[in-house]
Amino acid sequence: MNTAAFKVAVVGGGISGAVCASTLARNGVSVTLFESARGPGGRMSNRREKTEDGKELSFDHGAPFFSVSKPEVLSVVQEWESKGLVAEWKEKFGSFDFHTRKFNNIEQQEGLSKRYVGVPGMNSICKALCNESGVESKFGVGIGKAEWLDDEKLWSLTAVDGQNLGHFKGLVASDKNIVSPRITEVTGRSPPLDFNLVPELSAKLQNLPVQPCFAVMLAFAEPLSSIPFKGISFENSKVLSWAYCDSSKPNRTTTSERWVLHSTAEYAEGIISQTGMKKPSDATLNKVAEQLLQEFHSTGVHIPEPFFKRAHRWGSAFPGASVAPEEKCLLDRNKRVVICGDFCVSPNVEGALESGLEAALRLKDIASCL
Repeated sequence: MNTAAFKVAVVGGGISGAVCASTLARNGVSVTLFESARGPGGRMSNRREKTEDGKELSFDHGAPFFSVSKPEVLSVVQEWESKGLVAEWKEKFGSFDFHTRKFNNIEQQEGLSKRYVGVPGMNSICKALCNESGVESKFGVGIGKAEWLDDEKLWSLTAVDGQNLGHFKGLVASDKNIVSPRITEVTGRSPPLDFNLVPELSAKLQNLPVQPCFAVMLAFAEPLSSIPFKGISFENSKVLSWAYCDSSKPNRTTTSERWVLHSTAEYAEGIISQTGMKKPSDATLNKVAEQLLQEFHSTGVHIPEPFFKRAHRWGSAFPGASVAPEEKCLLDRNKRVVICGDFCVSPNVEGALESGLEAALRLKDIASCL
């Protein structure tokens, strides 16, 4: 059949969904992408903030960078690099051990992969993919219900606000919560996709463990010159896992020095156990921001007070297991639905990218057989 007549809905504008949508469109499939946020990116989002005096700040508050090892993924990233969508982040990285109170240079380790970042923000990649020819992207549209019309053999999508979003021959979900009851804890709504429609796929996602994380965005008037590295992993801390100088990345504004701190999963789980999964209050976020900054101070190096400080919660930042490491995505061929994301392959950008590419190939194959 003509693949253009094979309309596919892609739910989620993170890297997995965006790569899948772009790949399908390049192969002549008609694609509509739905993203509940105001723009694409997912955990590769770029956060824009304003200080009290009106100064604009920008933070990559999710994935700080990504590395690739698979040849098929590397070829995609090299294409992005040739287009100026990504660049290598060449600053030195290190670690800090809270037991020995020492910084260590991890750059001396052999075999380190290149660290890539989106330019001028991590979300630049998803933005470009969602704007490619053949991809119709609809932002600020959350999916309330995905129904399978058995007579027509089509998917019918309805928005959270009740709007009819149309019928589609294929469905791609790049969000593990589409069939998970966890979404009810966060929003109070039922999962968009009924468990009983795709029981074999749903069963693999029902109890998928996730690891939360808090990110704290900081801006300083002066460079933190006493810190020897621009990216730091922390050992033997129950609070901090990562700190990185976001403004040291290629093509970033340097009017202020901006850092992002990431909590440990242990710390985030402790906060969530007290507050629940609903949207955290300003008081909770202020407390988190202060505690992570205090831990950063306790490295012993001179860190001045920031002129901007704000926390963000990533409620399910990292999947704690891979549900389809060999298949790379979950597929119900009869209902033409694919579920993809980092939770299928590995809990990182490369895993999400690999899963999105595979999901597109599976649906393209189905389209060509109809």
